[in-house]
Amino acid sequence: MTERRLVAGVDSSTQSTKILLVDAETGQVVARRDAPHPDGTAIDPEHWWRALETAVDGHFDPNPRQRHELGLLDQAAAISVSAQQHGMVALDSAGTAVYDALLWNDVRSAPQARQLRQLHDSRWWATELGVVPVPSFTSTKLAWLAQTHPDLAARIDSVLLPHDWLSWRLRSCDGPLVTDRSDASGTGYYSVPTDTYREDLVEAMLGHLPTLPTVLGPSEWAGTTRTGVPIAAGCGDNAGAALGLGIREGDVVISIGTSGTVFATTPKPVCDPTGTVAGFADAAGGNLPLLATLNAARVFDATATMLGVDLHQFDQLAQAGPPDAGGLVMVPYLDGERTPDLPDATGVIAGVTRRNMTPENMARAAVLGVLHALRDALDSLRAVGVPLEHALLIGGGARSGAVRRAAAQVFQIPVTVPMPEEYVALGAARQAAWALSGAAEPPTWTTRIDEVIEPQAETWSATARDRFVTTRRASYGR
Repeated sequence: MTERRLVAGVDSSTQSTKILLVDAETGQVVARRDAPHPDGTAIDPEHWWRALETAVDGHFDPNPRQRHELGLLDQAAAISVSAQQHGMVALDSAGTAVYDALLWNDVRSAPQARQLRQLHDSRWWATELGVVPVPSFTSTKLAWLAQTHPDLAARIDSVLLPHDWLSWRLRSCDGPLVTDRSDASGTGYYSVPTDTYREDLVEAMLGHLPTLPTVLGPSEWAGTTRTGVPIAAGCGDNAGAALGLGIREGDVVISIGTSGTVFATTPKPVCDPTGTVAGFADAAGGNLPLLATLNAARVFDATATMLGVDLHQFDQLAQAGPPDAGGLVMVPYLDGERTPDLPDATGVIAGVTRRNMTPENMARAAVLGVLHALRDALDSLRAVGVPLEHALLIGGGARSGAVRRAAAQVFQIPVTVPMPEEYVALGAARQAAWALSGAAEPPTWTTRIDEVIEPQAETWSATARDRFVTTRRASYGR
């Protein structure tokens, strides 16, 4: 054991497992490891365990149960696991997955999501559970398995989420099954307003009632590793990021990665009868109203490819032309869209003239299009009463100078860009430090800031916003 107390945060994302070893008092990262996951939207959960083993030791041990230590994790006084939300890990009575885990981005359960929305309208779901069924949610995936593979569904003895399953494996598959409120809130069968499972919905979807993990409080323990290291409750990935960033009411996190994510923290549950805002729970005992967009940094990638430039050159082009893209407008629904709910939409480029059809304007229009789509998400949060005073911009897209400069103007609130970090894993580590301290609140860690941008009194941003909204409505009727 080192002189200072260290905690470990694990982030099992769609693409990889990342581990941070962190000073429990200061939040300083002292070691980091990662290992990739296979591609795909459905995966054998054992791949997560192999990635964790690889990240811990630098190689995969095929006999993990025979090992006497867990390398990097055994340097920690406590561990917490955060992972991608919604993934369905359905186990039989022997603890074996009956089917590959269907991940959040697996949309094969879209028909079942529509069936559930026909069973009850959006207002009912939003009021009773806090969320309206979409293909991402665990509930729709269970319904899909029951309808398409009833023999496998009948074998299901318990249903976990990715972080639950990894915590269980770290405990040598021993003890009761547990989860936390943030991850339970993304299942589609947990009521955030009442903090209880809706077992009637699970039974209706699956045909029987399996064991569901006990929901722990944010600073409670899930158990210990086989070497005695305590494991905290864990959390979903967005809740982990919120905890890692230390956000407070009035803050809004805007993540520009492969997809876009917008979320805030509130003391009371948020109910959006339209289903646009998902009323999730956070990892600190509060709530995490959230929206996701399908089109974010990939729009920049596609536009750069079309222009024949790399991303650095794309960013330079986007900063070189007029700030309003010369009147060029892009509505960037290149892969359909989730917010607004337009799964079959395609992108639109409007306002094209011989004069403004330049590489600089095209690059700038892509940047503005993504930011305006995220501004739509911010407006949806405002519409349900979430106060938005300050934005934290994270993700790969936040490294772009063009994005940073334009974001404050489009959002019309101050924008802070934290230094790049694995904030999901950092949030998990902070939760472990919290449980270790026994305090009423998580420890205060300082977030390192790269830049702060204040909105300026410029007219171009309002004009560009009007053009985007007009084009979006004309193209999609909303």
